[in-house]
This record gives sequence, C-alpha cells and structure tokens, in this order.
Amino acid sequence: MNAERLIELFHQVADAHEAVPRLRRFILDLAVRGKLVEQAPSDEPATELLMRISAEKLRLVKAGEIKQPKPTDPVTADERAFPPPQGWTWTRLADIAVCLDYMREPINGTERDKRIEGKSEDELFPYYGATQQQGWIDNYIFDEELVLLGEDGVPFFDPFRSKAYIISGRTWVNNHAHVFKGILISHPFLAQYLNVFDYTGRVVGATRSKLNQARAVDIPIPLPPLAEQKRIVAKVDELMGLLDRLEAAREAREGVRDRLTAASLTRLTAPSTDPAELPSHARFAVSNLDALTSRPDQIKRLRQSILNLAIRGKLVAQDQTEEPASELMKRISLERKRLIQAKAIKSSTFSPIEEHELPFAIPCNWLWTRLGTIGDWGSGSTPSRSNPDHFGGGITWLKSGELGDRFDLIGSEETLTEMAVQCGSFRRNKPGDVLIAMYGATIGKLAILAEEAVTNQAVCGCSPFSGVHNRYLFLFLLAQRSAFHASSEGGAQPNISKIKIVCTTFPLPPLAEQHRIVAKVDALMALCDQLETALATANSTRARLLESLLHEALAPAVPS
Repeated sequence: MNAERLIELFHQVADAHEAVPRLRRFILDLAVRGKLVEQAPSDEPATELLMRISAEKLRLVKAGEIKQPKPTDPVTADERAFPPPQGWTWTRLADIAVCLDYMREPINGTERDKRIEGKSEDELFPYYGATQQQGWIDNYIFDEELVLLGEDGVPFFDPFRSKAYIISGRTWVNNHAHVFKGILISHPFLAQYLNVFDYTGRVVGATRSKLNQARAVDIPIPLPPLAEQKRIVAKVDELMGLLDRLEAAREAREGVRDRLTAASLTRLTAPSTDPAELPSHARFAVSNLDALTSRPDQIKRLRQSILNLAIRGKLVAQDQTEEPASELMKRISLERKRLIQAKAIKSSTFSPIEEHELPFAIPCNWLWTRLGTIGDWGSGSTPSRSNPDHFGGGITWLKSGELGDRFDLIGSEETLTEMAVQCGSFRRNKPGDVLIAMYGATIGKLAILAEEAVTNQAVCGCSPFSGVHNRYLFLFLLAQRSAFHASSEGGAQPNISKIKIVCTTFPLPPLAEQHRIVAKVDALMALCDQLETALATANSTRARLLESLLHEALAPAVPS
C-alpha cells in the first residue's frame, strides 16, 4: 500500500467533489482489506482466534451470561468480497459477536421528554437509535462498549455516511439499531467494516430501508488476527486525524475566501458605499475574480451582484450630457398615449410611487417609474384540448418551462392554429418582446422572442416602448427574480400576477446608458462563463488526480 503520496498531495485534490469523504471511505476500504498495515507472521492466526472466541462463547452460555447462539453456515466463495490476506479468515458476525437486541427498549419522544423534565445533566444518560445519539433519558440499559448497527432509517447505500458506530458507558438504545457485543475482537475494527460493507441484497424496503436481525447477524466478516485489528484501528485513527486537520485547514481557507468575497461584493452594492470609492472597489473585484470565486455558488453570487450593480447605476459611468430619464419618460408617455388612442393597447392607470416603495438610490439622471408605464404587457391562454383543430398549426405557443433565460427564443413544443388564437384570449407577441414566467417553479424565468408567438396563461409578455432597451428590461427582471419568488402567492402552485408585475417599481436610465449597461453586463457575464469553464476544468483535473492517487495508493509501496 502506498497511501502516503495521496496524503502529501491532499491540497491538490481537496477541492474535488466529495474529496474528503471519498478519502475517508478509501482509507476504511484499505483497512478492512488488509492493505493499510502489514501482516505480521508472528501474530496469532485468525483461525486460532476463532477457536478462542468459540470457547469463550461456550463459557458465557454455561455461565448464563448469553443465550445459546444458533449455528451458522460457512461463508461461501461468492460472499467473500476479496481473498483474505495472510493470517485472516472469513466468518460471520454471529460467530464473533453476541446480539443483544432483546435488551433494547423503545420509548417515544413524549414519554422521554416527561422523564427528563427537571433532571440535571448528571442524572441523564445518552439515548441512541439508528444513527448517532438522539437525545437523553433518565436511566440506562447498557454499561459497556458495544457496536450499534442501524436497523432502519439508515443511509445503507450512501458510501460516505455511517451505518455503525460505537457506544460506551451507561447508555440506552431504542429498537432502531442492532446491538452487538464483540467477543475477543476489536469493536472499532468491526464498526469500520460494517461502515464499508455492501448491503445490497441484504436491506429491504423502498421508502424506509430496513436490515432485520436475521440478515444482520449473517453478515460475512473478514477477520484479521487480533493484534492486526489493533494496528489497523491505530493507523485508521492516525490517518483520519490527519484528514481532520487537512480538512480544517481547507475550510479555514474557504472561510477566508468567503469573507473576502462577501466583503468585496458588499462594498459594491451597499447603500452606504461612497460613490467616489466605487470604481476602486469594482476594479479590485474584477481583477481578483479568480481569487474570489472557487465554487459555483460564489460565481452565482457574483452574477447576482453584477445585476444588482447594473440596475442601481453603479456598473457604468453616468454621462451628464445625455438626455435624462425624465425627458425620456415624457417621450415614452407620449408613445403610450398615442397607442391607447389608436386602440393598439389598452388604457391603464398606475398610482404614484411612494417613498417607502423605493428599494435603493439611483443616479440623479435616472427616474423611478412602474413597469406598466414602459411597455405593453399581457398574458396568454390555453385553448380547449377537446378540439383537435386548435393544435398543430404554424403559430408558436410557449409555456413557462420553455423560456430558459434566452435572448433569441424561437420554436415551441406545441403549436396552435389561427382558429385557436382567434377563439381564445391571446396576446400576439412580436420579435424582441420580453417574456416572464408567472407560475410555479419557473417564476421569473425569462426570454426575448426572436419570432412572433403566443403563450399560455402562465407567461406574461411585454412589448417595450421606444426608449426602453429590451435587454435592459430583461436584466432588471432577472435581478428581480428572487423578489418575485418571495412575493408569490398560492399553495401547491405559487404565482405572481400580471398586476404585481406591472406595478413593480422600475429604475429607468437614459437610453444611451441602458445600452452601455447591457454591453458591460454582457462582458462581465462572459467573464463569469469563462470562470465557470475554468472551474469545471479545474474540478475535472482534481477529480482525475484524485482517481489517479487512489489507484496509485492501491499499488504496493516501492521499497526504498
């Protein structure tokens, strides 16, 4: 075995997916296969240890300390997960341990709460179940070291989670864990093996997996000499302790990175940030993106921060020579009035914006308005499916799940006929219109159309008026997504209404600045894409290195 190199290069693979849990599992796999420590010819062979165990069991039966065990069958060749190393032998759990399940006693939580009420810590004892300690109780059943193996409610098929653990001292165990007392064996070694054993074919139950007693006591066990069991446990403890320290150091580094990332992004978006200092904060964040982002969640936060900066007027410089948004809004209002008079759109009124509705400060040449004033909004419908003549025509009919945050949406899963559109309540969306999903898990999903289309009732479309860049509107709605989710209503199918959307306050910049903002966001999002690609490549490299090191660790160590 050559695991030392793997540990030495831990820092290069520590960020690989589930690196530490995989290393812990790998160490246990090596341990219970006899590949973690060398075999010693001077050790008492496991076959002789088994004879001593049998003699001790017979003595305990005669003394009335344990029940007469049932005979077991020899472990078959098919049951042996690997050839036993020198001095080892295969046996069954019932041959080397006594099952004390008959001593367990379940107590429901209500009764347990009554029993511990008013008791001091000195009067309470640990209460165990399928997984580690599950509370306290005012009495105890056992007062010795034992191995517990989950009976039900245990992640038997999760390779990185425990199924067995050791208890000691005065304890109480309910009926969700099997209780085993080893005879002349190492409890830690037994627990280590039970945590890597493959329970396929032994555990039953779909919704709640269960390992009954008969299948548990029948588990085949690779038994090393007792002295080697102790050496294995010591080596595992040593390596697990090293992994603990390495993981703690990695977590400390990640903690520093998280705090630096949070502080950097906060300086960019906090209302208290001095505008004069914003450019330097932005330069620092942009120039240190690789240092600030080492995980997908950090890049996601970065994307959101970019959007927040964009809609707050903090992403690009303002040009005071440009037409202010107040003048732009006058032209937008005139266009809206003209379209209403031409009966091209419906008339609607919006209440003035109150001070308490303003979520953040905007530049002086921007203007707060409502989404309903900057475009024509409308949703769609679903025609009767009982009429086959409604479907299969040439009209694109979009549902919320098809939006996908795209700028060039074209095509749909289903199409409608002209008859369906004329008979129903549909808004005819044009190329360049912005769509937003209003129902369920897709709330806030967006798209910009690249063709004419209609939608179902779960999608609201907007035709922005002249002077409103559809991509800037898209960015605002994207930044607003979490707020839309938070304000959604309904139970199994939460939704945001068209009314709620059109009444949302909207920060309107000068038109030229809208275009600069979109260009800047595109550039920064492209940089985020590059970071994600680089991160995925780095993660793939770490994963391959980890696999290589695990393979290398299985190879015999080269004599020095």
